[in-house]
Amino acid sequence: MFQDLHNLKSLEVGDNDLVYISHRAFSGLLSLEHLTLERCNLTAVPTEALSHLHNLISLHLKQLNINVLPAYAFKRLFRLKDLEIDAWPLLDMLPANSLYGLNLTSLSITNTNLSAVPYSAFKHLVYLTHLNLSYNPISTIEAGMLSDLVRLQELHMVGAQLRTIESHAFQGLRFLRVLNVSQNLLETLEENVFHSPKSLEVLCINNNPLACDCRLLWILQRQPTLQFGGQPPMCAGPDSVKERSFKDFHSTALSFYFTCKKPKIQDKKLQYLVVEEGQTVQLICNADGDPQPTISWVTPRRRLITTKSNGRATVLGDGTLEIRFAQDQDTGIYVCIASNAAGNDTYSASLTVKGFTSDRFLYANRTPMYMTDSNDTSSNGTNANTFSLDLKTILVSTAMGCFTFLGVVLFCFLLLFVWSRGKGKHKTSIDLEYVPRKNNGAVVEGEVAGPRRFNMKMI
Repeated sequence: MFQDLHNLKSLEVGDNDLVYISHRAFSGLLSLEHLTLERCNLTAVPTEALSHLHNLISLHLKQLNINVLPAYAFKRLFRLKDLEIDAWPLLDMLPANSLYGLNLTSLSITNTNLSAVPYSAFKHLVYLTHLNLSYNPISTIEAGMLSDLVRLQELHMVGAQLRTIESHAFQGLRFLRVLNVSQNLLETLEENVFHSPKSLEVLCINNNPLACDCRLLWILQRQPTLQFGGQPPMCAGPDSVKERSFKDFHSTALSFYFTCKKPKIQDKKLQYLVVEEGQTVQLICNADGDPQPTISWVTPRRRLITTKSNGRATVLGDGTLEIRFAQDQDTGIYVCIASNAAGNDTYSASLTVKGFTSDRFLYANRTPMYMTDSNDTSSNGTNANTFSLDLKTILVSTAMGCFTFLGVVLFCFLLLFVWSRGKGKHKTSIDLEYVPRKNNGAVVEGEVAGPRRFNMKMI
């Protein structure tokens, strides 16, 4: 179809009922640099057809009902620099190798159903300078996961339902100068999310429910040089500054309005807890502060436990440290750290895990029939189960053992009795009688005529 169009630079295909593109459909477009496929009935990326476009620089795929981007979807497009994927409502994930082989400088994936940033698919895009993930249901940008995009200059995530940008989320992005996270659900944006905050030139954060406290103070202090993209952000709280624009605050009054309250742990008394091995232990740590403090714990082995930790130990949503199947090596001092932008506070708790000894292992097993009521932990704020044995339990166990032993002995005596009774009915010997043969019809001298008899004893 395009065999004679060797000099064609740009091609747009759309608004049709196209459902399939043959493998060699674009083989004649040797000079094609810009291709747009939109508003057609394609259900899969035409990988083989695209692989013939060795000079393609820009590829735009819009409003398509494609639900998956396969591995190596854009193979042999070595010169491709700009890739746009827009309005694929069925696309909900990107495999790790889906963009493999590309050296993009600009990538836009918008209006899809991606619920998380596809970090693994982006890792190799070290020349990427512009990334647009707007209008995807993405709630979090995780810490350090974009660090491989070392040349990234612009990041756009407009209307993406963002709730959290974690500390150090942009670690390694030392050249990031434009961040657009407007029309999201962000309450704050702390300075420590950036690798180099001073490199930031444009920050679009309008239309977010911003809590104007000390976490946003750095933005106002940079107002003379930091641009807001024509729409300065507004405060959603607290009530004293609600619906006030950032432009309305004078530099002399910033420290009065944009304040935080340092965390304070309610009960800091050192507490001691002794539990049995195998139990579930909960250490409670409550703290007040503004903004609400984040709770983490440090174990005796200097391991930091947070709400994201996996394994036997984890921090619950209310700050409680839960240790499942407590073991002897869990013994030690645990430190609770309550932190927010204003500072931190600490608290310690001592845990001793007692292992099972040989003389009590028979009774101190972990089955429910030996468990009694939980020990009183109201003073230390922990929950633990304990094992105890009363006189009744010991007597019942002893009686059951005795009855079992006597029953076995009685059964053995019964078997011996039956065997001895049956033994008397058997003969212990046998009598045999026979007539000897004559020797040529003659009677040997001394022989007694008639049958002979002898007795044999049975063993």
